[in-house]
Amino acid sequence: MSAHRTHFARLALAGAVVLALCTVVHAQTTSYPTKPVRLVVGFTAGGPTDVVARAFAEFAARMLGQPFVVDNKPGANTILAAEAVASAPADGYTLLVGATNHTMIPALYSARVKFDAVKSFAPVCTVAISPTVLVVGPAMKTPTLAAFLQQVKAAPGKHTYATPGPGSSGHFASEQFTRLTGTSMTHIPYKGATQAVTDLMGGQVDSSFATLGSVLPQVQAGKLTALVVAAPQRSKLLPQVPTFDESGVKGFRADAWYGLLAPAGTPSAVLAALEKTAQAFAQASATQEKLRGLGLDAQSVCGPAFNTQLQREVQGYSQIAKDLNLKLD
Repeated sequence: MSAHRTHFARLALAGAVVLALCTVVHAQTTSYPTKPVRLVVGFTAGGPTDVVARAFAEFAARMLGQPFVVDNKPGANTILAAEAVASAPADGYTLLVGATNHTMIPALYSARVKFDAVKSFAPVCTVAISPTVLVVGPAMKTPTLAAFLQQVKAAPGKHTYATPGPGSSGHFASEQFTRLTGTSMTHIPYKGATQAVTDLMGGQVDSSFATLGSVLPQVQAGKLTALVVAAPQRSKLLPQVPTFDESGVKGFRADAWYGLLAPAGTPSAVLAALEKTAQAFAQASATQEKLRGLGLDAQSVCGPAFNTQLQREVQGYSQIAKDLNLKLD
């Protein structure tokens, strides 16, 4: 065999080896998933995050052909679940179904957290949002945000707002609101949303920033009045309630999200498959109908946009917690 023929034979062999390796890698990534996928949830079964996770698991299993199994891992305000996913292999088979409180963890628990709420994860997509609404009870009958602000500004510190507890999403939303509007109100913390809503209806407290799902039945029954929704668009569940922007308070947003995060370093092909599935899930009419029953709206913010949202929330919550000297470690 001539030297030229030998050289070309070697090149051909090398090319075949490279092609074979590329084919194997391509098969490994594009055939995802090839085994069951674990969805870790930092709450007990039955809550909104768990319900969203189970609905997504059922949809993803049908779309991708492998079981998606929900693993409830409650404890330490979802820190245990987030730690489990942050330390898992970055192969797409252990995922976190998280919610807005994920970005509050650095603000409240910096001394005990072993992961970075943003850098330790590859954000896939949000799949649902729960609009936050400003509601008032019989103790403060104001039909509009303008009337509410007029009363609050006339008596600084006199009026009260209820939250499910210090460091909750309602607490942060309320603090953001008072800073933006230059108002002063007294915080009345509760041990959960149920008692806060009960006392709001009973007139023991004046107002509350609450997730729509937690107060929708009371609003629909006329027991509470929703003045405004803290989201970019009106909610389909309460289309008559205006947004803050429409009501003259620009740039205030406090909607709670539910979404999917993978460990940092997860292959891009795997993330692409998950993103496509999450978007299809949010767009499905069956999903939208199910979420509406929980007071949620389907929505998918994916990839870099989701990452930017996470960074913005971590910075905002951390600043508020620092200003309030609020730590729950």
